[in-house]
Amino acid sequence: MRLDRTMLQEYLSRRHGARAEIQRLQQLRGEVQDEEALKQFSYGDPVLIEYTVNGQSVREVLHRIRRTPFGRERSDDRVAAIWLDYRTFNQLPHHVPATDILAHLQDNGLTSLASADELMLVTGYRPGHVYADDLIRLRDGGELRAVDVARVEALARYLAEIHTQQHDDPTLWRRRLRDLVGHGEGVMGLADSYPADFVLADRTRLRRIEEAVNGWRWRLKEYPQRLAQVHGDFHPFNILFDTADTFFVLDRSRGAWGEPADDVSCLTINYIFFALQQTGAFGGAFRTLYDCFWETYSAARPDPDLTAVIQPWFAWRALVVASPVWYPSLEDDVRRKLLDFCENVLAAPRFDVDNPARYWQDAA
Repeated sequence: MRLDRTMLQEYLSRRHGARAEIQRLQQLRGEVQDEEALKQFSYGDPVLIEYTVNGQSVREVLHRIRRTPFGRERSDDRVAAIWLDYRTFNQLPHHVPATDILAHLQDNGLTSLASADELMLVTGYRPGHVYADDLIRLRDGGELRAVDVARVEALARYLAEIHTQQHDDPTLWRRRLRDLVGHGEGVMGLADSYPADFVLADRTRLRRIEEAVNGWRWRLKEYPQRLAQVHGDFHPFNILFDTADTFFVLDRSRGAWGEPADDVSCLTINYIFFALQQTGAFGGAFRTLYDCFWETYSAARPDPDLTAVIQPWFAWRALVVASPVWYPSLEDDVRRKLLDFCENVLAAPRFDVDNPARYWQDAA
C-alpha cells in the first residue's frame, strides 16, 4: 500500500467539503516525520496528522491493523477489526472517538466508508443445478448414470488440481488448525449449537469430541508444509453443474489456504451421509461414487499423508451432517452412526479409505 501527503490532503478536503492543508505528519510513539512517517505507517505504525480546514486546526491519528499471529493473519481479519473499532469506539464514554473508516483503493486513492452500515457482495450468475440434486435423486431411488460417474471424476480432478498449489506460511497453517477447533463455524461452534437435552450427543460426548479434535490440532501443528489452496466448504450445495461435467463452485469459505483434507472430507462424507439415509448402510451407488472419487483424486495427486491427517476434518463434517439444527428430520439411526463415525475416526491413526463403515459398525 502506498500513501502520500497529496493523497491524504485530497481525502481530507473531500471529507470536510473544503480545502485541507496538512501541517505535519508525525510517527506516533516515534520521531519520524512527513514521508518517512507514511513509510513507517505502511508497516503498521500509527501516524499523527495535523491539518487546518475552515480556519480550524485538527489533530487526528491514522491507524492500520498490522498482520499478527493472533487472529490477524488474513486481510479479512484486519478489515473486520477496523469495522468493529469504528462501530464501538464512540459508544463507550471517555473513549477516543473514531472519526472515519477509510479504504485504500487499487489506484492509490482513499475513500470513506463511514456512511456504510452493511457490506454486500456482488457476483456473477451461472445457470445450473446444485450437485446435491444428483445425490438426492440417487437417495430416492434413481439409477446411477454414466454422468454421475463423470461428475465425481471431474470434482476429484478439480480438487487435485487446486490442491497442488502450496503456500509457505506456518503462521497461517496454525491459524487454520485453530479455526477448525474454535471458530464459530468449527467444532466448538457446532457443539454449542446442539440442544442441551439432545440425547445422542450430550455435553459429555461433545466435550470429548472437542478435546479429541484439539489433540489433533497439536499433532498437526508440525505439518505447515501441507498448507495449500482450498475451497474451504466443498459440499454438494456449493457445487453447480451446468452440463455433464462442467461446473462452478459457490461460497468459498475461511480463506484461500488450508488443508486439502478439508475439501476431500467435506465432499466424501456426503456419499456416506446420503447412503445412510437411503438404506442405513454404505453401499450401492454412493459407494461407487465414493470409490471413484478416491481413485481419481489419488491418481491425480498422490498424497500418502492425507489419510493420516483427515480425521479431525471428517469429525467436523460429521458434526455438521449429524446436526439436529441443520438436519432436523434425520432419523436417529442415521444420526447415531454419523456421531459414532465422528468419535471413532478421531481415534484412528490412519483413516481406512476402503472401509469407512468400520467407524460406526464397531461403535460400542
